[in-house]
Parts: sequence; C-alpha cells; structure tokens
Amino acid sequence: MSGSTGNSGRPERAPRGNGGAQDGAGGSRSGSGNTSRRNAAGRERNRSAQRSFTSSAPAERTRRADPARLVAFEVLRAVSSEDAYANLVLPARIRHHGLDRRDAGFATELAYGALRGQGTYDAVLARCVDRSLDKLDPAILDALRIGAHQLLAMRVPAHAALDQTVGLARAVIGAGPSALINAVLRKVAAASLAEWTAQLTDGVTDPTKRAALEHSHPEWIVRAMRQSLVAHGRDATEITALLEADNAAPVVNLVALPGLGDLSDALDAGFTAGDLAPDSALSSGGDPGRIPGVRAGTVRVQDVGSQLVARALAAAELLPGSDDRWLDLCAGPGGKAALLAALATERGATLLANEPAEHRARLVRQSLAPIPAHAWSVRVGDGRELGQQQPDAFDRILVDAPCTGLGALRRRPEARWRRTPTDVAELGPLQRELLQSALSAVRPGGVVAYATCSPHPAETIAVVEDVLRKRNDLELLNAGQAFDAVSLTGHLSAGNGQTAQLWPHLHQTDAMFLALIRKKGNAS
Repeated sequence: MSGSTGNSGRPERAPRGNGGAQDGAGGSRSGSGNTSRRNAAGRERNRSAQRSFTSSAPAERTRRADPARLVAFEVLRAVSSEDAYANLVLPARIRHHGLDRRDAGFATELAYGALRGQGTYDAVLARCVDRSLDKLDPAILDALRIGAHQLLAMRVPAHAALDQTVGLARAVIGAGPSALINAVLRKVAAASLAEWTAQLTDGVTDPTKRAALEHSHPEWIVRAMRQSLVAHGRDATEITALLEADNAAPVVNLVALPGLGDLSDALDAGFTAGDLAPDSALSSGGDPGRIPGVRAGTVRVQDVGSQLVARALAAAELLPGSDDRWLDLCAGPGGKAALLAALATERGATLLANEPAEHRARLVRQSLAPIPAHAWSVRVGDGRELGQQQPDAFDRILVDAPCTGLGALRRRPEARWRRTPTDVAELGPLQRELLQSALSAVRPGGVVAYATCSPHPAETIAVVEDVLRKRNDLELLNAGQAFDAVSLTGHLSAGNGQTAQLWPHLHQTDAMFLALIRKKGNAS
C-alpha cells in the first residue's frame, strides 16, 4: 500500500487495494525466514500456512475503539435498538466524542453508508456466517455491517478496516465476539463489492430483485419508485439513476431566514452558495452546528426541496382579499414553519403553526424562537379539526402531510428498512382528511399547498385527485411554474400537468411533491 494509514486507516490517507484480507505492509511471514507458526509466547498463530493474518501479533492488535468508528457504531445501535433516527443521533454523538471535521466526515459516511447498504451487506454477510443473521446478537451484526462497508465501499485499506473493527468489537462487545467478527470480515474481504454483487445476482432474472440487491433497497420500494417515475411523467428507465441517487451521500443544505440570517460564516467555513434556492448554501462535509447562525437558529439546515415548497406557497397568486394570516397545518418539527414565518414577517403577515403532539410542538417553538414573537403562534391540536373550528380563516396554508418519507431515503437511510407497503395504505386517509381540513380553513381566493416528501402516487396525485373530485370550488395552480418562479435557475422541469415533483437524481433535492390548490371566489 502506498502512503501511511496510521492506526485508524482513514480513507483520505490511502486508497483501498483489491479488497483482499492481507494487509499491504506485512502479509504472510513466510518470507521472513522464520518458518515456525508459533510466536515468542509459544502460541500458534495459524493452523494453516496458507492462512493470512495481520502483521501485528495478537497481543499487539488494536484493543480500543477508534472514536469515529465508535460514533458510527453507536448510531447503528440506536437505530437498531431504539428505533432512533440517524440524522438526529449522529450530530449529538459527534459532539459528545469531540470529533474534528475529518473524523466527523468519516463517521458520517461510515454510519450512513452502513445503513444505506444494509440490504446488500446483509446478503453478503449471510454467505459468510455459519448461521442465520437473525441468530446473531444485534450488536455483532451492526459491527459486521460497519466492517463490511469499510471493506467494500470505502477507501480504507483492508488491514485497517479489519484491525479497527475488531478493536471496536473488543472494546464495546467483548473478546469472544471479536473473534467471530474477525473471521467473518476476512471472508467478506476476499472479494470486491462488484464481485460479491455478481455472486448475489447470478441467476436472478427478475429486474426488481436484481435492482434490490444491486442498490440495497427493499423490492417493494424499487417497484414503488418505478411506478412513481411513470406516474409523474418520467421514464421508468430512470429507476437505476434514482436508486443510485438514494445511495449517494447528500450534501448539507442551509437556508438563511429572510431578514434574519446571514450565510457569511457558512461561506467562510467552506460552504458554497446554493444554485437552486435563494439564500441557500451547501456543503458535503463538516458539522453545520459549529456555524454561529445555525446555533442561533437564523440559519437552518433544510433540504433545498423543502425551501422551494415554502417559497412557492409564499409566492402563489391569491385572488383579491387579505394576505395576513398563514397556517402551517402539520408544523413539526418546525423547519418549513420557520422559513414560512420569516417570509410572512417580511410581508406583515402572521403564521399559526399547528402540531398535534406536544413534544413536537416544543421543537416548533424552538425553531420559531429567532423570529419576532408577534409574527407567530403555536397551536397544539389535531389539524383535521381546524377546518371546522376556523373556516375560511387563512390566506395561505401549508399541508406538509405525514408520509412514508420515500423521497428522503438518502438523508434517512434507515427508513427504507422500516417502512412497509402497509404504511402507504394506512397514511392515505389521514392525508386526505388533513387536506380537506385545510381547504375548509382557507378563505375563498386563498391557496393551499399540499406537499409530501414522497413521490409515491398513492400519497401524491391520488390524494389530490380524490379531494378535488368531491368539490367544485377548487382549482389547481401550476406547481411546476411556481417552482420555476422561486428558483434561481427558473427552469427545474419538475412539473407534470399541474402538480410538480422534484427528484434527487435530477435536482439533487429530496423527492418533494407539490400541489397548489386555490379556492375559487372572492373574499367577502
């Protein structure tokens, strides 16, 4: 191997070799002149002269947890055992362990990569373990996934990936399991990811099954994404590009709240100005929590697709009447609400942020705190009741409906393994009831934005069509043109008829859906 990897084998230092189990520095000692397989303490190192091993004697191998790998392991354990969200756990663990920017980037790629690739890695591991994976201790399986991602998809030398993963296992799981992990990962390291994929897909003729193995998605999601492309006017052959985009490490998107935030510190920290949305910036590394504006809440971490949804609603054309009462019907945890409230403040309007769960309402209040208090209020209650309680009361309403989140799999990699087709069916009635409530709460001439972070037709087009079919006082505005009007490019090619759909493989955003619905008639 060229270059030095030190003890942790950081990928920036040296590229991974051919994926073999031998380390580049020592390999087998057969050429050293010492033919004995026993060390100075009399212990036999190998039972077979053909077996390879690290250049360190057992007593010298790593017995501690490298902090970056420990962070990744802790994230996987929280996801597996507590149903935690990786994007919420990871920043806290990075700060807890005091990782610098380089180690934080390594931990992020390791945690997210292991979660994204879980389907493929588990298929590989199943061929290397002498028992069913569900018989393994969950902590051991998480350690194996971390090791597999280093060996198969990161530029980490094989010897470093093995040594450090086994050291992690010794430190946090135990000496016994570390031996199993070492043996399994040596088998994993015997082939590259391409070679393993070829083995896994050999003889598999069903294109959905092949895509699921090659791109580490559940089969039902592959089918759903292909259907979604067609439903939104795209070509089904884009499925490969879409699945690949789901597996690519996303950039961090920032937005400066209009009239309140400033991106200068972010730009000084290495972020670059965004090219899709105003007052946005992006970066592929670093902890945005270290930026003063982010800590103050005047600069937000928010996907540019969500930014465009909020801006499109704020810019939508109303029929003559008032424009001073805005509503976010499903406000938690508060990202879009903060941007909407800032935009409303500039226009002399106020925002009511509705959230049914008190603990999420607290997050909404925290998100809105940097905005002048007179410009917003928070309601804790069921959004489905608000239409009856306050009919014709609001000028602009956002319904960021609860959904499967299939459009944000690159940012929430664990979601692909948690969601099931049943979730789509169960969410449908709630989505329709929330949209119906919003349409009752908006004034004649006002606009409702229905948005989901999912392209699934059952959560997007079908919901809008079902609700509109039952009323004759509604009209669809052109959401694609609305996206174009508020974007810096002016031409996103996101529209399909009157609704609009963003895509990670086309726009480098989450797959946000948007429909803009205006209630006909004039305000009284």
